[in-house]
Formats: sequence, structure tokens, C-alpha cells
Amino acid sequence: MTQIYGHRGAKGEAPENTLASFRQCLEHGVQRCELDLHLSLDGELMVIHDPTLKRTTGLRGKVAEHAAAELVKYDARQGWPGWPQPCPIPRLAELFEKCPFEHWQLEVKSASRDRAARTVLAIQELANEYGLTDKITVTSSSREVLRALNHLTPQLARGLVAEYAWLDPIKVAQSYGCHLLALNWTLCTPERLLKAQKQGLHVSVWTVNEPALMRRLADFGVDSLITDFPGLAVATLKR
Repeated sequence: MTQIYGHRGAKGEAPENTLASFRQCLEHGVQRCELDLHLSLDGELMVIHDPTLKRTTGLRGKVAEHAAAELVKYDARQGWPGWPQPCPIPRLAELFEKCPFEHWQLEVKSASRDRAARTVLAIQELANEYGLTDKITVTSSSREVLRALNHLTPQLARGLVAEYAWLDPIKVAQSYGCHLLALNWTLCTPERLLKAQKQGLHVSVWTVNEPALMRRLADFGVDSLITDFPGLAVATLKR
């Protein structure tokens, strides 16, 4: 049975990477989510996709230049002009407290060696604090991040995010001891899927928003799909 992950919560139904979006995902009975992390100036894990504030808040500057206490005051519903309530940028800790997901894919964007190290150590500390180590896979397309996960936090499950096939994604995933392969759906051929699963990888395919594509990938046998529309995915795959 193909599992469903809400992309940035329920990106197609509510302002992405906000508490409202993750609650929307849970309301559909979807118990798994994918989200993006950046460190604040004072080293807290903030749930936001871009390194800059502009697209989701309309404000200037980088996430890394602002303290967490400032960031949680910024309204991240810029992409949703009709959304009724303010949607602050959440701390990851707040989501851990308020959203009972059974599994989290935490994506860390590319980072310097120092930043990658600080980020994965912060994830491990928070995962330990909330007792969620076995419910988390940290994913990245960045070699620096995957290396840090391997060396500094080997007890955290890790996953490769693969958007392009210029290198064999299965080989790259194996070289970093990954447990999960998050594949752009255009790369997901039945052959590659079978090969990855034979190597023991959970294959999670993104971003899948069309019902026909959801059904096709589920028929291929993907382990999970990541979608902006978890409600639509539930309705489609239950049929």
C-alpha cells in the first residue's frame, strides 16, 4: 500500500510550512509529512522552504539573519492572499508539540560544512527531546548535509533527495548509507524503482498532484508519494 506524505503540510490547501498547513494534512487522516528546515540566527530549527523570507512573508533578508523570536512573528501566508488568519513561521519544536505525525521527512537544503553540522546536531537534539528519533528521516540533496548526518548523527535515518539523474541516484544514496530515496517523479521508472527497493531503499516520489499520476505511481509500487493535496491523494488512492 502506497503511503501519503503531505508536502510542506498541505501546500496546495493552506499556506505552506505553517501550523495551519500541517493541521490540514492531519485532518485528511494523512499521518506523514514532509517539511523544510533552516537555522535561525540563534540556532533554532525553523520550518520554511527558502533561505530568504521574501516569497512567503514579503519581507527582505535571510532566515539566518533573524532570531527565532523574530521569525515566529512573521506572517508566512504571502502566497495565500485569501487566507483568513495570520500564519507565523513555526519552530520545528512547535510542530513536534502540536502535530502527532507518525513519520516526518525533514529536508535540509544545501549548506556549508559548519551549517550542515549545526543543523543535523540540532535535529538530533530536538528528536531526542521529543522522543521522535525513530519517526524521522532527514533528507537532503546536499553532499555536505548527508556527510554530516553520516558522521555526526548516525542514529538518524537519512534520505537522498534526487531531482536529476546525472548521477545514479541509487548509487549516491547507498554511498551515504541512506534509508530513503526521495525521487522527483519524472525519474521514477519501474526499473529504477525495483532496483532501489531491492537495495532496501524506501522510495518516496515527489511532487505528485494529478490523480492519474498518483494511480500510476501507486500501480508501479512506490512506497510513498509526496503531494500538495493530501485530501485528493486519500480520495484517489482509496478508490
